[in-house]
Amino acid sequence: MKEMIQVRNLNKTFVSVKRGEGFSAALKSFIFPTKETKHALSDVSFSIHAGEICGFLGPNGAGKSTCIKILSGIMYPTSGTVSIMGYVPWVNRKAYVRNIGVVFGQKSQLWWDLPPIDSMHLNKAIYDIPDKVFFRNLNSMVKMLGVEDVVKRQTRTLSLGERMKCDFIIAMLHDPKVVFLDEPTIGLDVFAKESIREFVSSWNRRKGTTFILTTHDLDDIERLASRIIVIDQGKMIFDDKLAALRTEMGAHKYVTVSCKNPIGPVSHGAKVLRRLSSSEKQFRLDTGKRSIGEFIKEVSRGNQLVDLTVEEPPIEEIIKELYGKGK
Repeated sequence: MKEMIQVRNLNKTFVSVKRGEGFSAALKSFIFPTKETKHALSDVSFSIHAGEICGFLGPNGAGKSTCIKILSGIMYPTSGTVSIMGYVPWVNRKAYVRNIGVVFGQKSQLWWDLPPIDSMHLNKAIYDIPDKVFFRNLNSMVKMLGVEDVVKRQTRTLSLGERMKCDFIIAMLHDPKVVFLDEPTIGLDVFAKESIREFVSSWNRRKGTTFILTTHDLDDIERLASRIIVIDQGKMIFDDKLAALRTEMGAHKYVTVSCKNPIGPVSHGAKVLRRLSSSEKQFRLDTGKRSIGEFIKEVSRGNQLVDLTVEEPPIEEIIKELYGKGK
């Protein structure tokens, strides 16, 4: 499979001046500046194939946004190389941006006082999109997202979900090969989120578009991403499929046990998460310390087992545990 994005030994360092409070401290820092160096990215390397939907995860301040800004050509790296579709984003910027799309969940491309359809025609002129391509993509996406009437109303009257759908259309009109999505479902209700996710998934299948998804909504990751990259403290700490993350970090299971009589304390390897009743509890079981069979044998000793449920831990817990390992 063709590599669409190649990143090698990417580093980004920010230098700032440290100063105290008040005028004297400001004057002192001006004459004798004390500089602080922050390594936002440290030796990050990865490749993304054409047609992948790759999720970027990391806590606030981890460096993922810095990485995305470099990939989209907004920011220069301190060192390292990036090649996307054969372009170096910050060098071949004018030609490069004609082949990418960007959707920011907190920054709209729509003109506030105009209906979205006017903003879409403006982008047609900016990108010099041929009539055939423009109307084919416009009609297809408007129908897919169910915004036939929405695009004709003034932007200021639209809901957040309606604006976000129109932002997606604008970003995709020129058939970009790579699209960067930054928190695309932030603040949306469950129905709008589902519509956006289905659109991204469908467009990826139809067009083979490569999507880079940065989000804190792990439902987006589970529904869309075939692969995730996790960055913490500027370093890449995981790069693989979501299933591999569950395998690597999933030594724990959520076990819900219901017995005829009250359940007593367990010896080791299990922690009570929820007490549904005296005879029904949910445990977090460390399967690296003891098997499910051993655990159930202990719980049901002298007691009658009524019901048993074994579940994978939520993705939120797995990611949190991974962040902890990174630190």
